[in-house]
Amino acid sequence: MARSRVATDHRIIDAMIALGDCTTERRILMAGSNSMAMLIELHRRGYARAVSTGNCGRPAGQYDVALVDWRRRTFHDLEVTLNWVGKFLSPAAVLVVWVDAQKPAANHSLRASLEKRGYVIEQDAVHECGRALAARLQQPTPLKKAA
Repeated sequence: MARSRVATDHRIIDAMIALGDCTTERRILMAGSNSMAMLIELHRRGYARAVSTGNCGRPAGQYDVALVDWRRRTFHDLEVTLNWVGKFLSPAAVLVVWVDAQKPAANHSLRASLEKRGYVIEQDAVHECGRALAARLQQPTPLKKAA
């Protein structure tokens, strides 16, 4: 069973890296129930600028990507985490949230929660182990000066 979980975690982190458009130069914040194990895997793969929520410093909009592994956790707790993580993200950052395979109503709730916070869903990936959404803060359109 432990081997199965490790294989699943590797497939999930592969998908999250792709959805977050992660590079080794980008600052990555890892959050969630298995964040330390996934952080170690990110470091093993060369993402030296990745940190977990336990050592991320004070919120200052300093991260380019947040990878949130929210399997086996409640949606209510996710709401609290999304509020907190958002303070660490730069305006152009990508937020990737991985959740368990759920009913369509729960997926709609996640979408609505992200949109309520000003995120635009850019990608949605369905996987045998769950679902991931990649979102970015909606950039306000600049006002044009009148001539």
